[in-house]
This record gives sequence, structure tokens and C-alpha cells, in this order.
Amino acid sequence: MDDFLARALLGGLGVALAAGPLGAFMVWRRMAYFGDTLAHSGLLGIVLGMVLNVNPELGVAVTCLTVAVVLVLLQRQRRLAADTLLGILAHTSLSVGLVMLAFLETVRVDLVSYLFGDILAISPSDLYWIWGGALLALAALAWLWRPLLAATVHEDLAQVEGVPVFAVRLAFMLLIAIVIAVAMKVVGILLITSLLVIPAAAARRFARSPEGMAALASGLGCIAVGTGLWVSLRWDTPAGPSVVIAAAVLFAVGHAFPNHARR
Repeated sequence: MDDFLARALLGGLGVALAAGPLGAFMVWRRMAYFGDTLAHSGLLGIVLGMVLNVNPELGVAVTCLTVAVVLVLLQRQRRLAADTLLGILAHTSLSVGLVMLAFLETVRVDLVSYLFGDILAISPSDLYWIWGGALLALAALAWLWRPLLAATVHEDLAQVEGVPVFAVRLAFMLLIAIVIAVAMKVVGILLITSLLVIPAAAARRFARSPEGMAALASGLGCIAVGTGLWVSLRWDTPAGPSVVIAAAVLFAVGHAFPNHARR
């Protein structure tokens, strides 16, 4: 296997392993639109990184973390519905990033690779970034698992039992922001939410426990990454979208079988 293929596969697997458990909670908590909002803010982070002359991945991470904190704080107000607020932030941050990018006339930017991923261009330093962020997110999620699961099942009851619901929600949003930042190279900032949600949605049909669904979501994500890379190399298709399509096919095939978990 060529070096660039090995790096692409390792990078994709790192993202898939972290995206599975987080995606399971996003499915349970119906937070797919939250992920889209954070992902759309990633382009603004890329531009800010270029303006400040820092690593674009670092700019994405800082911007996504900032937007995550703002989202959690604004959720506490009652004047705007959550979906309205998310729509405003998602498209405003994306548009601001595109407008700022237009003013960087001296900087050449491969916008398509940032929006839809460029997994075949992953470098050794990118692998350290991806696996470091993925392992950090998984370790933090393992530490938060019980309180986050309790808050997901019933927030009011969890709060009565002493779970710091606001802090847990904020920590979960920050973990999503970290995974979005590390996944930018794999599927791009516009498609990362699909890699979080689709494998988890496919795993939900077969899982018998929360832990089982999280593990199965990671496994299906890894299969989608491997299959998407093979399709991309075989038919010369865009790698990031091919990974997402592979995940969608797994979801469709899974729903063709009886729902064993419910039965």
C-alpha cells in the first residue's frame, strides 16, 4: 500500500472511531443541526487561521469551541426557538467566512478540499492531529458517559439526582467541536455531520444497549471509510463524499432487515 493510502486510511479510521460514540449521543439527543452549525463555522476558523498566520486546523478548533460555548449559552434564552437560532448562526458564520476569504487576494486557497475533505492529502503531522484529538475526545466521553447518558434520558430527573446538566451539555458540545476540527481533512466541514449521524443511525437498529450502539457506530464508520476510499480509488470519485455515500448505503441496507433491537 502506498504511503498516502495508508495515511488516508489511518486518518479516516481515527475520525470514525471518535465520531461513532459522539454520533450516538447526537442521534439520541436529536442534535444533528447543532453539528451542522458547528461545522459551518469551521470555514470562518480556516480564514481566521490564515489571517492570524496560524495552523488552519487550530483556527477551526478555536472557532468551533467558541461557537459551541455561544450555542450552549444562547440555548438558555427563551426569545428564539433553538432551530431558528441554529439556522442564524450556521449560515451567518459560513457566509462571513466566505466573504473574508474573498478579501485574501494574496492567499491561494483550495476551498473544495476544506468544504468536502481531501483525505488522500493527509500528512504525517495531520495523523498526529487527528489521532490526538480523537483519543482526547474518546477519553473525555468515557469520563462523561454516565452523567451524559443520564441527562440524555431525562434532564430534569438527572438534575434532581445531582448531575450538573449545564456543565455536561457544554462539555459534550466542546467534544463535538473537537471532532469536527480533526475531521476536516477527511470529509470536509460540510459533510462531517453526516459521518457523525449516519453510522449512529444505522447502528441504532441493531444495538441492544447504549454502549453497544456506540461501539457499533464506530465499527460502521470504519467500514464506511474503508469502502469509500476503495470506491474513490476504483472509480476516481471524490473521497470525502464517497465515504458519506458508503455510510448511507450501510444505513439503507441495515433498514432492509427486521428491527432486532426492538423485537
